[in-house]
Amino acid sequence: MLPEIKKKLDSIGQKIKDIGSIFNFDRKEADIAHGEELMSQSHFWQNQEAAQKTIREINALRAEVKTWHEICKKYQELREFSTVVNDSDLPLMQEISTHLQELKTELEKLETLSLLRGEYDINNAIVSIHPGAGGTESCDWAQMLLRMYLRWAEKRGYHSEILEFLAGEEAGIKSVTFVVEGEYSYGYLKAEKGVHRLVRISPFDANRRRHTSFASLEVLPEIKESEIVIREEDIKIDTFRSSSAGGQNVNKVETAIRITHLPTGIVVHCQSERSQLQNRLNAMKLLRAQLFEIHQKEKEEKLIRLTGEKKEIAWGNQIRSYVFHPYNLVKDHRTGVESGDVNAVIDGEIDVFIQAYLRKFYASKAASGKAGPIDKSERLVLK
Repeated sequence: MLPEIKKKLDSIGQKIKDIGSIFNFDRKEADIAHGEELMSQSHFWQNQEAAQKTIREINALRAEVKTWHEICKKYQELREFSTVVNDSDLPLMQEISTHLQELKTELEKLETLSLLRGEYDINNAIVSIHPGAGGTESCDWAQMLLRMYLRWAEKRGYHSEILEFLAGEEAGIKSVTFVVEGEYSYGYLKAEKGVHRLVRISPFDANRRRHTSFASLEVLPEIKESEIVIREEDIKIDTFRSSSAGGQNVNKVETAIRITHLPTGIVVHCQSERSQLQNRLNAMKLLRAQLFEIHQKEKEEKLIRLTGEKKEIAWGNQIRSYVFHPYNLVKDHRTGVESGDVNAVIDGEIDVFIQAYLRKFYASKAASGKAGPIDKSERLVLK
């Protein structure tokens, strides 16, 4: 068993060396030191928003570098320990093997975090789920997906809040929008955007037939007010009574908000809170995110016209299938990653799919020469 452990150690050691070279942690430490120097200067807080962004990103770099040093330390300890243990001590061999697997998992998570280098990856995520055709069966599938992502967020220590919820007529949901608050929640969840397919024996079919259902997931970054300016004369605000379950105030007072953006025709709703003011703030949050998406699409289309390059198709096709019958399997069609533990996936264990997608996404960008430098320091607000 000892030769196998040493082989695993060599493999992890090479992985650590490769990641250290690619993600340049020495540069990140230099950026942290530079940021700390800037924060000590008197003019640092003159631009509050830029200062807060700098602090947030420096803290994120600190977490990365700290994790990196911890991984290197654990690896070195296991390497030294493997030179003095006896191959006949099976319990100890198994313990080392377990620690190696844990170290490999930590290394994969760090690698994924280091790939989150987009300008808005660090932001909160606004997620919307809509069932496809299929009536009650698809509405129930949308409810299952909602639970899956809320469980995933809970396990990562993120805070989730439902902004808009429309229940299905018999079961499940017709639509739901929620925000996931926490660093890099958008960076992770953007990997989940697309159509999700469910195959199972329907609990709503008396003949116990197999059904296929679809639900779409839309993910947008939460955008600050200063980044998307919305003029009062461009919006129409309507109030109405909430149809959601809740306290007396929710259903008896017009606390729900509908905002129409007149130039684009975008309509957003929010009725989750008992306060009309809070619902308005949340609705404006949704509107900013949707206007941001329109702005991004316009930039992409302009780039396509200038370069003549076709836009990559990333929406409209199923990205993942969840099969409960006639076998148990979850398969991501973009990366080929599979899991036979469907129940664990539905319970929020989706990191393996997110990590694989982000690695493939960056690899494709790097191959096309569009990825740019992988250091977050290239976009760090150090002014």
